[in-house]
Amino acid sequence: MTATGRDQWSVRHLLDGLKKAVPFTSGLVLSVVPRGALQIAQPSNVPDALLKSYAKGFQAEDRLSWQVILKRKPMRANDAYNRDAYESTPYFQEFVQPQGLKYAVALPLAAPILDGYPGVVHVFRTPDQGDFSSAEVQTLLAAVHQFDARRQAAREAKPRGGAPAPLRLGLGGDAATASFIIVDGKLKPVFNNQGLASLDNHLREQMLDHAKRRMHQVNGHSQVADRVQFPDSHGDVLVYRLVTYRHFPALGDGPYTFLCRQPGCVDWGAVKPQDFQADPELSRLIPALKFMQQEFSRGPTLVEIAKQVHLSPFHFHRRFTELLGLTPKQFLLECQIHEAKSELVARQKELALIAKDCGFAHQSHFTSRFKQATGLTPTRWRRMVSDRRKAVRS
Repeated sequence: MTATGRDQWSVRHLLDGLKKAVPFTSGLVLSVVPRGALQIAQPSNVPDALLKSYAKGFQAEDRLSWQVILKRKPMRANDAYNRDAYESTPYFQEFVQPQGLKYAVALPLAAPILDGYPGVVHVFRTPDQGDFSSAEVQTLLAAVHQFDARRQAAREAKPRGGAPAPLRLGLGGDAATASFIIVDGKLKPVFNNQGLASLDNHLREQMLDHAKRRMHQVNGHSQVADRVQFPDSHGDVLVYRLVTYRHFPALGDGPYTFLCRQPGCVDWGAVKPQDFQADPELSRLIPALKFMQQEFSRGPTLVEIAKQVHLSPFHFHRRFTELLGLTPKQFLLECQIHEAKSELVARQKELALIAKDCGFAHQSHFTSRFKQATGLTPTRWRRMVSDRRKAVRS
């Protein structure tokens, strides 16, 4: 790899690193994203036809990727499809075959871009290069495991310059463990049973009940999606996006619901445009996230935010919502609430000053929006955090 430091372990360098371990001609990196879908992230020269196929729903048919994610083990294309089915897929016809490729191996990634959201890397060879041997697959897997470990270490490291790491305040179970869960039509976990089990009982029951109701309502629609606030037994609110698919061939028959815990502004702030080199539309939006995270306290307008990425307000709002699964207004509020939580825990400011510094019109407005976002008033939320931390220490 040519990069140094923590950038060496960014997802944009993954294919280069794997190619040093085992030769291959081409590769793809995909990641699950919080809107409840697989997203092609790398490299920068992915054919437009393949990106469009994914955007139109082919990701629900990408059996190779999803089975690797579910089983957390390497697979060849013929392990996921029989030969005739594989060669009839858009994936083979629009990407593999036109580039003169034949052999493919897919390997699981723990969290290539967002913590808690799994991914997969595909590597390809031409007919002349021959198939990957079992030893080569294991060498690739070892390199992927090294990438996962270093990627996680980079996430947990302090920012450059010795500044303290951003405060993380998720209290409803382990945020990364419970970030992405899939349940089938009978509400049985098919991915991340551990994450579902780690949730507060009250929280888990609400989520499954909501998933059950949405599965009954999906008839007539290919999918339905909700951004829902779920309070746990302590009154703390967690935000999940629930996406129910009527059919998801890559997983099996019947409906499936994806439970996607919405990343906080700290998580989005760690994402770089280069992480999504394959999709110019998505990578183009990342600087707007940075801008909102820096300027939220003064309440930038949609026109001002859209201008940062040279888009019209209408187009920016539409693409932002489609690609991230939340609106710009919701993201700005998330930034305000996160900063307010940090200040509440620090106990250095009065509520009125916190309200002002976080961009709320006045203290009562701050209290109202905070309660709407968290289920508790600022004072009660701070007391709840203190009590729970004392309980953990005791």
